Amino acid sequence: MTPLKNDTFLRALLRQPVPYTPIWMMRQAGRYLPEYNQTRARAGSFLGLAQNPEYACEVSLQPLRRFDLDAAILFSDILTVPDAMGLGLQFVAGEGPHFERPLRDEQAIAALQVPDMGHLQYVFDAVSLVRRELDGSVPLIGFSGSPWTLACYMVEGQGSTDYRQIKTLLYQRPDLLHHILDINARSVQAYLNAQIRAGAQAVMVFDSWGGVLADGMFQQFSLRYTQQVLDGLIREHEGQRIPAIVFTKGGGQWVRDIAASGCDTVGLDWTARLSAARLAVNDQVALQGNLDPMALFGGDAAIRTEVRRVLADFGQVGKGGHVFNLGHGISQFTPPDAVVSLVDEVHSASRAYHA
Repeated sequence: MTPLKNDTFLRALLRQPVPYTPIWMMRQAGRYLPEYNQTRARAGSFLGLAQNPEYACEVSLQPLRRFDLDAAILFSDILTVPDAMGLGLQFVAGEGPHFERPLRDEQAIAALQVPDMGHLQYVFDAVSLVRRELDGSVPLIGFSGSPWTLACYMVEGQGSTDYRQIKTLLYQRPDLLHHILDINARSVQAYLNAQIRAGAQAVMVFDSWGGVLADGMFQQFSLRYTQQVLDGLIREHEGQRIPAIVFTKGGGQWVRDIAASGCDTVGLDWTARLSAARLAVNDQVALQGNLDPMALFGGDAAIRTEVRRVLADFGQVGKGGHVFNLGHGISQFTPPDAVVSLVDEVHSASRAYHA
């Protein structure tokens, strides 16, 4: 693999000195880009896009061709792992992901197994292809959903507003939920390690639904299993450190707990205060975030003002680490020109905080 020309993102994750704050965006390869929609149309469906390494590579690279971003992220979906377990993933128009065979009885839960990673070879092939095509320009991020977030989809069968099915299981039969979460943790660990071997230079665990749990329950049913994943991750590959990011939407109140899980960087959503989070973790980990994605609809001046506010909230970087990101995924309705303003302001205004 070609040596990295821009390692700013990796260095920031590890709290090493950098000349400016690096930036990438969650869902940076997505529907807000016309070229993404054209590629998806050629693929015929979302799964046709995600399960074809050439198409996945193409859309992973599209935002890098438009914007001066400091990292690429693999285009895939967090539900590839439970799909490989045989739950039957489908994407229903207007409804999002749906499992044909959700986990609704003890027999199905007992039969759950860590999937053969060969069923996910299309993901690892896409990782290798993207890494080669990047040709050392910026690092590549691999990712997975957290064990808890995957379990939410696996039990609910789809997205949820009240998480009634999985929370009923949590309170009535915690033993069954712990079984699911242990299987998921071992699966995610193997999945991320395979991505690292295929060429991912950093990995991220998306705990998208961790924030729906009560305090105490979050630590027991989400963070415990994310830590199990982190404990078994490959942390050095081909002589290079592999940083790990954990992002829990709605998890700002648990930043100290998440920082102690073994990750290198904690991702924060837009409801968290970076300065308070930084004080809580005492620069023992880097922080990633956390612009409100809706700020990108405010126009050039508002975007630049909000960028400067986020940078000032983190403050002088010193011995800490800050990676700029949105507080959640970019909206499909975002005008691409807004991202130009965002990236330009982060790169220019952040240099003063790295003196």
